[in-house]
Amino acid sequence: MRTVLIVDDEQDILDLIAFNLRQDGFSVLTADNGLAAIDLLVKKHPDLVILDLMMPSMDGLEVCRRIRKNPETSQIPVIMLTAKSDTMDKVIGLEIGADDYLTKPFHVRELLARIRSLLRRVDQVQENEGRKVLRFKDITIDLNAYRVTVGDCLLDMTSREIKLLAFLITRPGRVYTRDELLNYVWGDESFVEPRTVDVHISRLRSLIEPDKEKPQYILTVRGVGYKAAEA
Repeated sequence: MRTVLIVDDEQDILDLIAFNLRQDGFSVLTADNGLAAIDLLVKKHPDLVILDLMMPSMDGLEVCRRIRKNPETSQIPVIMLTAKSDTMDKVIGLEIGADDYLTKPFHVRELLARIRSLLRRVDQVQENEGRKVLRFKDITIDLNAYRVTVGDCLLDMTSREIKLLAFLITRPGRVYTRDELLNYVWGDESFVEPRTVDVHISRLRSLIEPDKEKPQYILTVRGVGYKAAEA
């Protein structure tokens, strides 16, 4: 049974989401503030977090930052809830690591659909990480031979380009900032600037996209970073 942690300072919202999640077969944890949420995250390791943006003491953005900074919780998917519809709030939430974003008031059925979609994505990532041959739409990456094909066409790609492509396609739909991609793909290498990511993405698109100006595989999320399209 999958466990979902709901974090919201409005008891009515907590009760509504918790009831529907239990009806849908989930185990549920609840917290009405950020500090309690952090404690539950470390102790219980839920499969997904539903996180309200506006809370006293510690808001959802800070909770999300802490989730992503802690290696024990960094891969837990987060859906952020907020009463605000400002685009900037969405950008900030995605930029610090939220996987999805829903504005109050929302339909419970839509929230449940997004939860199921995110958990399927996590399952796919875990399955792909154990593989040596990755497949995404028409792309196949053979990590044994470090070969990439699109359809029947073998591509001439550097190991770094392959690593960047493999990282993104095993996490479809998840948005990553340039700094995150530098951290995950380049690691501790010195003197690597965020602009390096843009150069590599451009090179990848020139190789894998039918039309580089209208990408189908690697997408730009304006003001945030990049993601692989949904599988």
